[in-house]
Amino acid sequence: MFLAIDIGNTDIVFGLHAGENWLRQFRIPTHYSTRQADYEARLRIFFLESDLKVSDVSAIGISSVVPGETALIRTMAAGLFGIEPFLVGPEIYPQLGMEIASPREIGTDLVANAVYAWYTYLQNCIVVDFGTALTFTVVSDAKILGVNIVPGIKTALRSLFSNTAQLPEVPLELPESAIGKNTVHAIQAGILWGYVGLVKEQLIQIQREAGPCKVLATGGLSSVLRPLHELFEEVDINLTLNGIRIIGSILNGTIPGKH
Repeated sequence: MFLAIDIGNTDIVFGLHAGENWLRQFRIPTHYSTRQADYEARLRIFFLESDLKVSDVSAIGISSVVPGETALIRTMAAGLFGIEPFLVGPEIYPQLGMEIASPREIGTDLVANAVYAWYTYLQNCIVVDFGTALTFTVVSDAKILGVNIVPGIKTALRSLFSNTAQLPEVPLELPESAIGKNTVHAIQAGILWGYVGLVKEQLIQIQREAGPCKVLATGGLSSVLRPLHELFEEVDINLTLNGIRIIGSILNGTIPGKH
C-alpha cells in the first residue's frame, strides 16, 4: 500500500492506496498535538478499525504547507512504518519532468495538483483547489505557468463573522435564489453565489492568456458550488493525494500515462 500524507492548514489527510483505488482516508486536525506518540496512537487506531496492517504500507509520500508540522509527521511516519517518506519539495522537483517557476515559493500541494493534471491529461489544465485558500494552478506544456490565490470560502465567512457583531455563522448551502430573504440567506447568497462568479471570471481571464484548458476541481468544498460543475472536467477530492502518488511513481522510475 502507498500512504499519501497531505499536511494542510486545516487538516492532515492520510490516504491509503492499493491497486487502482484509495482504500481509506483519515483526517487529523493540523496542530492536533506536539507529540509524535499522539499521532501514532491515532493512526494505529485508524488501521485497527479499518482492518488494515501497518506492515502492509510499502511507500510513503508527504506534501506539507505547514513547515512546523513537517518534521514531526515525517519522523512519526518513519518510526511507525519503518519506511523513510519522500517529501514533495524543491529537492525532488528536477526529477518530475516539469518546469516550476519559483520552486521555493509555490505550495507543495499545488505542485502535486499540477503533476496529477499534466500526467493524467497531457493538456493545458487549470486545477481549482477549494481549500483554506482558493487556488488556481495553471499547467501548460509540462510547466506550471503560475498560480492565483484567493481567500477560501470558509476563510471569507470567518472573516465576515469575526468583524461583524450581529451576523451569525451559517451552513455552506448554496441557496436557489441569489437575492437574500433573511440574514442567513443573505450571507449564503452573497458569499456562495459571489464565489460562483469569482471562479467563472478567473477561469475566463486565465484562458484568455493560456488558451483553452481542461478545468479540474478538488478540495473539501469542491462540491458546494454546484453551478460550476459543468465547467469541470473532473471533481476529485483525492486529486492532491493522487498527485503525491504519481510523484512517488515518477521517483520510482514509472511515469504514468494519460487515462
